[in-house]
Amino acid sequence: MEIPRLMSTQHPDNVTTPFFAKENVLSGEDEVLEAYYTYSHLGMGEQMWDIEGKEVDNFVVQKLLTKFPQFFRRNRLGRDSLLTLRVPNPDVEKTEAKILLEALESISRNFDIARAFYDDSTPPIFEVILPMTASAASLNRVYHYYRDFVAGKGDKYFFEGDIKISDWIGELKPETINVIPLIEDKEGMLNAHHIVEEYLKDKQVDRQRVFLARSDPAMNYGLVSAVLLNKIALQNLWNLAEKLAVEIPPIIGVGSNPFRGNFKPTNVHNCLWEYPSVQTFTAQSAFKYDYTTGEVARAVEEINARKRTHPRYIGLDRSLEIIERYSAEYTTEIKLLAPMVNKMARYVPSRRKRKLHIGLFGYSRSIEDVSLPRAITFCAALYSVGLPPELLGLSALKKKDVEYFDDVYVNFREDLRDALRFYNPEVLDLLPGNLPDKIRDSLQELDYDTNEAHKQITSRMISDLKKDRVQNLEKDILEAAYHRKFLG
Repeated sequence: MEIPRLMSTQHPDNVTTPFFAKENVLSGEDEVLEAYYTYSHLGMGEQMWDIEGKEVDNFVVQKLLTKFPQFFRRNRLGRDSLLTLRVPNPDVEKTEAKILLEALESISRNFDIARAFYDDSTPPIFEVILPMTASAASLNRVYHYYRDFVAGKGDKYFFEGDIKISDWIGELKPETINVIPLIEDKEGMLNAHHIVEEYLKDKQVDRQRVFLARSDPAMNYGLVSAVLLNKIALQNLWNLAEKLAVEIPPIIGVGSNPFRGNFKPTNVHNCLWEYPSVQTFTAQSAFKYDYTTGEVARAVEEINARKRTHPRYIGLDRSLEIIERYSAEYTTEIKLLAPMVNKMARYVPSRRKRKLHIGLFGYSRSIEDVSLPRAITFCAALYSVGLPPELLGLSALKKKDVEYFDDVYVNFREDLRDALRFYNPEVLDLLPGNLPDKIRDSLQELDYDTNEAHKQITSRMISDLKKDRVQNLEKDILEAAYHRKFLG
C-alpha cells in the first residue's frame, strides 16, 4: 500500500466555514462529513481522526460506511482511504490518559464493522499517532497495551474451566497496530532517529512512519529553529532508514501561514522543494476551506504527482549554533509580548469544538513562567495586530546565517515576504522595551509588499488596544483573517 502524500487534519486554522457544516464551530457530525469530503472531493488519501483534547465521534467508521456505501465500496477504508487516530499521551496528558484506552478498544470494534461491510479482514484503522513522543518506551506502551491487553485478552479465560473471552465476544482484530511517534520538541527532534531505532529493535517491519511537528517547534523556539530542527530530523531519519533497510516515510505537520509551514494551495511547489524527503504533508482546515475548490484540487494533484527524494543536506554543528542563538532571542521577545498576545487571544473565535491541547510551551523550562495559547491562536493574535510572528528573533541572525539558508532553508526569504505583507508598523507603538528597535533593524534588509486592506483593519485593532476597547476585536480579527486566508 502506498502511503498518502496528504493527510487531512482537524486543526482549526480556517476562516471560512465549509459548506457542509451546520455552524461556524465544527462538531462531531460535521467532522464525519469532512472525512468523506476529504476522500471523495479533495482526493486526499488520509484523514487524521483527532481524539486528543476534543469531543469526538467514536462511531466514525460505521457512519462513513453506512452514509456513503457506494463510495467506500469503490475506495476501501483502510487501504484506499486511511483513517488514522491521534490519541492522548498518558505520559503528558494525565487527565485524558484513559481516553487512550477507549480509543485502542474501539479499533477492534471498528474492525468488526468493516468486516461485516466488506466481508474480509482488512482493518479500517491500523495506525495511531502518539503526540509529544519523547521515548521509545512511550511508543512501546501503546503498542504492547493494544497487542497484549486489547487484542491479546481474547485468548484469556474468564475463570478456570470456562470459555475464552473471544468465544464470548468474537475474535479481536487486528492483532497488532502501528504506532506513529509525533515528535514536537527540540530534544525529540534531535533524537528522533534514536527513538525510532530503539522502538524498532524488536519488531520485524518493512515500514515505520514518523510524524514531525512544525507548529509547536515554531511556537517554542521560533520560525528558523523549527525549520532547522525538522531538517536535522529528516536527515537523520533518512540515514536510519538506509542503515536498517526499513522504509521511514516522514509526515510533517504544516499549516497555512509561514510561521507554521506556509503550506497552502498556492505555495505547495515551494514546500515540496523545501522538504523533498517528506512523504506526507498535513492539509489543515485553512488549506481545505479558505481557497477555491479548484485551487485545492490543483494543489492536491501537484503533490500527488511528485515523489519524495533524499533530504537536503544540513550541517549539524552550524545549525545548532544558529538555533541556540536565535531561539534565545526569540524567547526574550516572547516574554515581552506575552501580555498582549494573551489579551488578544481571548477574542480569537473558535472553529472546532475542542479543548486546547496542552502544548509543549507549558512544559518548557526555558520559558520559565510565561503562559501562552496554542500555536493557531498565538499566530492569530499577533497577525491581528500587524506583527507576524516570523519577525520575532530575526535580530539574532547574522548576514552569514542568511547566506547559509540559501542552501538549507531555501524559502527563507520567500516565507518572510509572504508574512510581511501583513506587517503594520503602527504596532511598534504597542511593543515594550527595545523590541521596536530590534524589529526596525531587522526590516532594513527585507523587501516586501503590504496588503493595504489588512493593514487598515489591523490599524483599527491597534487603535482599540491603545484605548482598551475590546468590543469589536472578534469581528475585526475575523475580517483581517479573511484577507490572509487563514485564522492563525
